[in-house]
Amino acid sequence: MKTIRDVDVKDKIVLVRVDYNVPVEKGKVTSDLRIRASLPTINYLLENGAKRVVLISHLGRPEGKLTPETTLSPVAKALKKLMPEQKEIGFYSLPEKGEKINIPEFVKVAMLENLRTNEGEEANSEEFIKNIVDAVGAEVYVQDGFAVIHRAHASTDAVAKFLPVYAGLLLEKEITGLRAVLDNPTKPVLLIIGGAKVEDKQPLIDKFVDIADNVFVGGKIAADGYTSDNSKVIVADDFDENENGDKLDIGPVSTGKLSELINEANTIIWNGLLGYAEDPAYATSSTIAAELIGEKEGATTVICGGDTTGFVENMKKDHKNLEYTLVSTGGGAALEFLLGKKLPGLESIKQ
Repeated sequence: MKTIRDVDVKDKIVLVRVDYNVPVEKGKVTSDLRIRASLPTINYLLENGAKRVVLISHLGRPEGKLTPETTLSPVAKALKKLMPEQKEIGFYSLPEKGEKINIPEFVKVAMLENLRTNEGEEANSEEFIKNIVDAVGAEVYVQDGFAVIHRAHASTDAVAKFLPVYAGLLLEKEITGLRAVLDNPTKPVLLIIGGAKVEDKQPLIDKFVDIADNVFVGGKIAADGYTSDNSKVIVADDFDENENGDKLDIGPVSTGKLSELINEANTIIWNGLLGYAEDPAYATSSTIAAELIGEKEGATTVICGGDTTGFVENMKKDHKNLEYTLVSTGGGAALEFLLGKKLPGLESIKQ
């Protein structure tokens, strides 16, 4: 995989696909995890002499419409706070056909408006992405939006027809971390599965029964009665319930068994919360798992899935000692990579 270490960016304008699909409430970013994750790539490009870094991303599902809820303007402001050394973070509308975006020389980092406010992004339109390339004068393209590389969109696929594509440092970190659990992982290997939709999780379970030594299933999947004939698959069978009898967290016996498996494992993949963790009363098992995994030394530990990564990142704010090999920024992309599917955003880098 070609990375930004393989290209001379000195005096070049570099177009970078980031993933700034972050939560925004009342015009303010409430979690800047994905913005912070992009900084190593941006800083590397600037430190190696890039003339300018132009960032492109999507936010939400605007379906081709720009509204106060779908603008990336609050994200640009959040980025400026994380990069105080920059005199200005330029923020510009998506260009019309043939339009040039005049960015002042002193602006070293710029951002364009939400890609998905133009239908050309999700339609994988060559014309749309070429308009952007021409408008900013881009000479190199960097793919660093790991969470979207499983989509054949203009910024992940069609762009390769107009610019050489390289992986950013975040994308490289994600792929390296995920490959570590697929290619000769250190045994014992433990897969922890939670969440609510068995149809989303079953392919991962099927894949890892051949890789893992144990697969532990919790969450609503287990509460709804999931079963398996495979001896490697251990399903939680006791639960904490509310007054209505709803099973909202795995119980102490199952949590104890999971704790034993975590302590024994040298490679751990965790996808899906183990209970209804939005309510602290039912976050006990997920909290214990996050602490045990984050305190393991010398193990390869990968956390993936939006709810799970968000939960772990919140835990890390109050527990500075917790460390993980990879807290993935990509939900669907991580799962599809682990399942061995071809990802358009990776294929474009190989071309």
